[in-house]
Amino acid sequence: MEEKNNKYAIHAAAREGNIAVVESLLHANPKLAQLKDDDGRLPIHWAASYNQPEIVSLLISQKGFDPDAEDDSGWTPLMIAASVKDGDKVVDILLARGADVNQTNNNGQTALHFLASKANLDLARRLLEQHTPAASTRVRDKRGQYPIHRAAAVGSVPMINLLIKHRSPLNATDSAGQTPLHHAIAEGHGDAAITLLKAGADTDKRDVDGFLALDLAPGKDVRRYIERKAEEEGIEL
Repeated sequence: MEEKNNKYAIHAAAREGNIAVVESLLHANPKLAQLKDDDGRLPIHWAASYNQPEIVSLLISQKGFDPDAEDDSGWTPLMIAASVKDGDKVVDILLARGADVNQTNNNGQTALHFLASKANLDLARRLLEQHTPAASTRVRDKRGQYPIHRAAAVGSVPMINLLIKHRSPLNATDSAGQTPLHHAIAEGHGDAAITLLKAGADTDKRDVDGFLALDLAPGKDVRRYIERKAEEEGIEL
């Protein structure tokens, strides 16, 4: 165990934010920046996971370093940073070094999928509106889901609106035959459902089990709320 810990000392230092140790190890052997652990992770993956911007900046500045380096699950440092609370600084560092905002992991997910799941509106807006090339809202993962499916499932109305503004598919079905509207209603997010309906979401699509989106309401109160709001908006269910 001690030998293994010594072998991956730079990974531990990257996690812990111990920049002096990382600098010392890299000075002795610059190739350690490219050392993969048993999960196929480089030190920078751990630095991104633990939101250590100084370490990320140090590692990414190493000669020949690839900002889109993948671990064994296909996750890049950018994807990891997009999944971490308050990971904005790390994201900025990676973008400045040319990280690919549309690269997909082994499950077909991009950084935008994770930002949508976390309802991280500021970073999503930055990737969609302030970065060239812009992040795409039209990347479908291996479950058939676009970022808007994720935004609907967590009930983020601002994120849903942002994704629609940037040409997200609205009525696409995932591998379970569910649209974003199905996901919003199934999770009890009435306001998200109304937002999708106002944008033109179809109400007559059935999932693979034959359920309409409204059938998935987790309780009578949610269903009644959606029906009442839809009536107020002149939307026929």
